[in-house]
Amino acid sequence: MEMRLDTYVWTHHVKEKMKYYQLSEQRVKRVLRNPDRVEEGVSPDTVAVMQRNDTKKHKKEIWAMYQEKKEGEKTVISAWRYPGESPVGGNIEIPEDTLGLLADLE
Repeated sequence: MEMRLDTYVWTHHVKEKMKYYQLSEQRVKRVLRNPDRVEEGVSPDTVAVMQRNDTKKHKKEIWAMYQEKKEGEKTVISAWRYPGESPVGGNIEIPEDTLGLLADLE
């Protein structure tokens, strides 16, 4: 069985978001490798993935958005925490600064 090894390119934006939301590179990689949900990203050719991060008192989600440039290489664009449960297949609340960055990618 052939094991696929992904390589990740981290944008400056995602590095800042990871600091802000206190997310490590390893934590974001876990979301990318084993998502609980996969959605179409808000920008063309992007994918948004989510993993639950609930506590006993609060429901939470960790999201990451990426573009697959070529086989096995993902450019990680953003990562954020979502408080509560986001609607499936609906409009996911994405931080305003992330939306501005995505507009620049188009």
